[in-house]
Amino acid sequence: MERGLVLVVEDEPAISELVSLYLKRDGFGVHLESDGAAALAAVRRLKPVAIVLDVGLPGMNGIEVCRTLRAADDWTPVLFVTARDDEVDRLLGLELGADDYITKPFSPRELAARVRTVLRRASGPVAGSVLEVGAVRLDVGQRRSWAAGSEVSLTSTEFDLLAHLMRHPRQVFSREQLLSSVWGYAALGTRTVDVHIAQLRAKLRDDSPIRTVRGVGYSADAQ
Repeated sequence: MERGLVLVVEDEPAISELVSLYLKRDGFGVHLESDGAAALAAVRRLKPVAIVLDVGLPGMNGIEVCRTLRAADDWTPVLFVTARDDEVDRLLGLELGADDYITKPFSPRELAARVRTVLRRASGPVAGSVLEVGAVRLDVGQRRSWAAGSEVSLTSTEFDLLAHLMRHPRQVFSREQLLSSVWGYAALGTRTVDVHIAQLRAKLRDDSPIRTVRGVGYSADAQ
């Protein structure tokens, strides 16, 4: 049974075909594009469930594509692929709202597994509870979030990170624990957690329930 359409945006045909093969084996439909402008048009036309997006595209690069999508309030899960194993590039991508990041060379099997993980986070449970800490409210089943009564747009990863903290108010989690519980692996490094926390705080502003416990990690607590 098909799990939905994944848009793969990659200008190296050998890589795009290999990624396509493994995604199809996993039951996904796949559409291929090789440049940023065509990718944006495909997102609007096809409404993919996820986007595997190469950073180093000709013309409009992957970061610009992601920035354009997020500016248009399109939160389709994005997994960045790049040849540059550089922390600055990686963190910039996450700050723009990417859900995950993998560097070349990579295992196509691992990439397919990460797509599944991103989609599992994005879909969430069929039924869920409403979480409230301070002025922040999450509807886990509908994947919606509010701060002080106003709805806030979160990426799937941001939502799951905040939900995990809010499910355990006042409990302090280390960065390693959050990577394991929310991402399901620690490959991205603990700095990734800090970037997502910073993005959540920026979106929730003064209503953010997230507290830093120096030398330990983070917790959610009402002000």
